[in-house]
Amino acid sequence: MADGCRPGDPDPPQAQTRRFADIGELPLEQGSSLPGVVIAYESWGRLNAARDNAVLICHALTGDAHVVGPAGPGQPTPGWWDGLIGTGRYVDPTDWYVVAANVLGGCQGSTGPSSIAPDGKPWGSRFPAITIRDQVTAEAALATYLGIGSWAAVIGGSMGGMRALEWPLLYPERVATSVVLASTGYATAEQIAWCAPQLAAIEEDPAWQGGDYYESGRAPTSGLGIARRIAQVTYRSEYEFATRFGRTPQGDGRFAVESYLDHHASKLTHRFDAGSYAVLTRAMNSHDIGRDRGGLRSALQNLQARLVVAAVDSDRLYPSRLSTELIDAHPDAGPLHLIKSPYGHDGFLIELDQVGAMIAETLDGA
Repeated sequence: MADGCRPGDPDPPQAQTRRFADIGELPLEQGSSLPGVVIAYESWGRLNAARDNAVLICHALTGDAHVVGPAGPGQPTPGWWDGLIGTGRYVDPTDWYVVAANVLGGCQGSTGPSSIAPDGKPWGSRFPAITIRDQVTAEAALATYLGIGSWAAVIGGSMGGMRALEWPLLYPERVATSVVLASTGYATAEQIAWCAPQLAAIEEDPAWQGGDYYESGRAPTSGLGIARRIAQVTYRSEYEFATRFGRTPQGDGRFAVESYLDHHASKLTHRFDAGSYAVLTRAMNSHDIGRDRGGLRSALQNLQARLVVAAVDSDRLYPSRLSTELIDAHPDAGPLHLIKSPYGHDGFLIELDQVGAMIAETLDGA
């Protein structure tokens, strides 16, 4: 135990500081194991006497455990879903014990390629390939560490939605409700294709050094910035780009939309590790709830948890047809919640009132 904190402590219903759970050796889907795993997490509220009010929030690719709250020491950015959690908000910590963990393979306190291996050197290229299921296994170990036998709800969007789907399949007795936002039952060919140039940009950066750059004094920030520019195009809609930027030029001979992409690249390279980006991107590529379960429909046929699925109507990265597939395979989940937004995939984060109201209604029914 990193700090001795337990959910029964008298925590106020505001965001807590980042904490660290030493969950020990973690078995991986590929058959090996990862020693000395630490998972960083934040929590809001407290676990009730019945221990039935725990909610897990699962972040997307470059998110972390800091769902709400300001930036501060050791936390470079404000909460990525600010406004969702809080007294009188959609997820009220007066009623719910809310937990968010930095995912396995990440770079905000959880064990990842930048972490120190048992030999005293960064893992780097030696960090094993992990899957979405491995990330869920790590979150399950965190739940055990916190004394949480089961979640009233697991909620996630994008990569977090992948984990929200895997949770009740891997641990059917530990999840009552799964809320899947702007996600999919498997990584599609196009999603993998979009990831390919992002990975190439990072790994062809001369500073990459095969993934072992952590002690070199240089990081592949140029490649990571290019990867973010590519990804950012998929996160937003063509309509938003057309109406927000159009063909507006800048004084330097470039277009305004190019400056926008540069801005997002710069923001990410100042807060995120390229090694984690590569590891997590490959984990997303591995995602397929039907793997070794007879396919997607077979996997969902016997799902015990309540399944709630939402899609963004303008999402071109995770189009709504992928959410409809989940509903069709598990009819008890219907109907599909459609988030109306001009912003594309990022609409699940931007349209807080639509998404928050849906989550609040789901929790009321839990």
